[in-house]
Amino acid sequence: MLNDDLAWAAVQRRDRSFDGRFVTGVLTTGIYCRPSCAARHPSRENVRFFASGADARAAGLRPCKRCLPDDVARDEAAVLAAIDEIKQGADGTEGTPSLDELAQLTGYSPSHFQRVFKRATGLSPAAYARALRAERARDALSGGTSVTEAIYEAGYSGPSRFYDNAKGRLGMAPSAWADGGRGVTIHWAVVPTTIGPMLVAATDKGVCRLSFDEDEAELRRRFPKADLVQGGAEFEKLLAEVVASVEAPGDFAHIPLDVKGTAFQEACWKALREIPPGETRSYADIAAAAGNPRAVRAAGSANARNNVAVLIPCHRVIRSDGDLGGYAYGLDIKRELLKREGKQ
Repeated sequence: MLNDDLAWAAVQRRDRSFDGRFVTGVLTTGIYCRPSCAARHPSRENVRFFASGADARAAGLRPCKRCLPDDVARDEAAVLAAIDEIKQGADGTEGTPSLDELAQLTGYSPSHFQRVFKRATGLSPAAYARALRAERARDALSGGTSVTEAIYEAGYSGPSRFYDNAKGRLGMAPSAWADGGRGVTIHWAVVPTTIGPMLVAATDKGVCRLSFDEDEAELRRRFPKADLVQGGAEFEKLLAEVVASVEAPGDFAHIPLDVKGTAFQEACWKALREIPPGETRSYADIAAAAGNPRAVRAAGSANARNNVAVLIPCHRVIRSDGDLGGYAYGLDIKRELLKREGKQ
């Protein structure tokens, strides 16, 4: 059942993640639009929401020529077809398809398809292919495969291509993934905050763990072969910024992170970081923003696998009915974080 208040809020912020989930009918003009339509917002009293373009047309409305709301289904089908093609290429048997080839496959111009694909997934086709290969390499490494074997199994033409692609993204060296963080130095501390003891840990790339009511034992379980160092001068500067982000939540996008997940999980975490303080989203919203509106359960799983509380603000995700849902560190902390952001 479509909630009119949620739908209107999505229209006001022109939220692309709601495109395809409903259309906005404007009774005074006789047209219907995508939620993200860039046209000037109508008055609320003149708006009616419909589950589909077909329902809006049955009510006597016609599609907006600016946002083309009926093209959403076509766009989604084109993106899914392109993803299938990219996956076939990412296994190393066919080669990664070019943008021109994907555009020809889907019947779009290259520049338009690039925009359609990025709007749906948050990545360009080329970046999506790179992320997919990196994900396969990580899976192989996690399974105990040697680094060299993992590189070729993932579809890279050679080690140099893998390391170029991994630069600035994997954080820890590839071999560390296969060996519990061996060779990586992680600085850490447990500090008191007004919502309880907080563990913060960081590599030289960024924060790799932020949690509540955990200690060194939990950190060592996650990185059993890393060199764990308590404190440190450079770490203290980062720690101060992290503590400030918890005590007075706001814009902390400048704090670097060193987190790893599948391409979909990382897309979900990216969507979480884009939620403004004081606002919330549903799991369905996050799934749509990550490029797969049907993967609501997987979006919930990505939330649960978030290793960096607050900085990746999974506390800003609630159920569609407005219930707070769950939180790894308890609802009291989730409620308090939302309260500090002006939500509760």
